[in-house]
Amino acid sequence: METLVPKQNSQLRRVIQTFLKNKLSVVGLLIIFVLVPVAIFAPYISPYDPTDQNVFNKLSIPSHSHFLGTDMLGRDVFSRVIWGARVSLVVGVLSVFLGMVIGTMMGIIAGYKGKRVGNVIMRIVDILMSFPDEVLGIMIMVVIGSGLFNLIIVIGVLLIPRFARLTHGPALVLREREFIEAARALGMRDLKIIFSHILPNIFGEVAVMGALWIGLAIRLEANLSFLGLGVSPPIPTWGNMIRSGIDHLNNAPWLSVFPGLAILIAVLGFNMVGDGLRDVTDPKLRY
Repeated sequence: METLVPKQNSQLRRVIQTFLKNKLSVVGLLIIFVLVPVAIFAPYISPYDPTDQNVFNKLSIPSHSHFLGTDMLGRDVFSRVIWGARVSLVVGVLSVFLGMVIGTMMGIIAGYKGKRVGNVIMRIVDILMSFPDEVLGIMIMVVIGSGLFNLIIVIGVLLIPRFARLTHGPALVLREREFIEAARALGMRDLKIIFSHILPNIFGEVAVMGALWIGLAIRLEANLSFLGLGVSPPIPTWGNMIRSGIDHLNNAPWLSVFPGLAILIAVLGFNMVGDGLRDVTDPKLRY
């Protein structure tokens, strides 16, 4: 017991040092550390209510009273960008979690069971992956309707095939390993083998890609909102803000530029952190 704690501390220190070696990952982590509190404390940070209208002050340029200007209804763009972070993070995190849980289990079961069960599951995955994300998202949204909850479900469905593909190959390899065969010989049930032996061995890679795909989910939310299939106005989202500002690009470009920059920064932040997590989990990149 006396040597266990130093060893654990040494491993933790190595993980932190490996992550910090990637300077872009540190920048990404700082972006997330800023973005998350901004989204959580949006009611206290935003100087105005994002839905308050003042048509006498519409399309005003960025100034000290309206940091990022106002839109065509006189609403403060800075406040709307801050509140839009809430929707993007909620959709990004929850949809990735949904896709991760379902997709990971589908991939593991397909790899572990193999043959008939695996073929059926992976053919479903192939069908889902044969459609471009936006096209499949539009098809599902047309059927189930718009709204925050439905948006999370749709993007989660779009991410399921990715997680299934990610975990299918490793599960195929692991099921042939000696410790899995020993567990079967001892009478351990398949479900217990999956959760006790297979899932822990591939969770690191799943977590890394989950961090990367939060950025993808944020982009998909913006794309669907831009097409009018996301969260309905007047709730501000970065996607519907860009869409509403398209008609005013010539005389008020800030309406689309600033929410577009917010999407870019958020996606870059999660991608950078995911890249750092990859360095930590990949033995080839540790040294």
